[in-house]
Amino acid sequence: VAHDGKTGLDMACSDDYDVIILDIMLPGKSGFDVLQELRAMDITTPIIILTARGSTEDRVRGLDLGADDYLPKPFHLEELAARVRSILRRSSTQKSTKITVGDLVLDTAAHLVWRGNKEIELTAKEYALLEFLMRNKHRIVSRTMIMQHVWKDPLSPMSNIIEVYIKRLRSKIEFDGKRFIHNVRGIGYRIKEPNGDE
Repeated sequence: VAHDGKTGLDMACSDDYDVIILDIMLPGKSGFDVLQELRAMDITTPIIILTARGSTEDRVRGLDLGADDYLPKPFHLEELAARVRSILRRSSTQKSTKITVGDLVLDTAAHLVWRGNKEIELTAKEYALLEFLMRNKHRIVSRTMIMQHVWKDPLSPMSNIIEVYIKRLRSKIEFDGKRFIHNVRGIGYRIKEPNGDE
């Protein structure tokens, strides 16, 4: 459970959820902003909006931004549970297991990675790091976020293990010189589709 918009956005980007229940009235970053940013990052997890703002205009805005359902407060938990079940039934046949960045494809179900027609062999940790970067494509992820979500425990600030694994990934996926992984100095890393001149 996230108690503010920024934390909710970070959680939604960092892990794979069956459904997201999103309150519009969040401190720091509104639910509308969170929804818009998630859809802009191609995160297709089904989202149900909950809000005390039950106007038609708000419903339309939420649905137009990419929400899958809208439930105004107050509501009965039984109705929310039924809506979640309905969305899960629909999404189970629609959910893609592939994440793409340019011609780089990661299949989360098969745990396979390709660039074009070339399959790329990765270790378990290399795969976990690449998956985390690709789930957050076009977004900068900090060393702390990588440590928490890939290594699952804090590393020494002096450790260079992240840099070592980034270098290994680059050598495997950037074999033709096209740059996917970018170092944002002092902040972290970002993966994005290479430009034509990269």
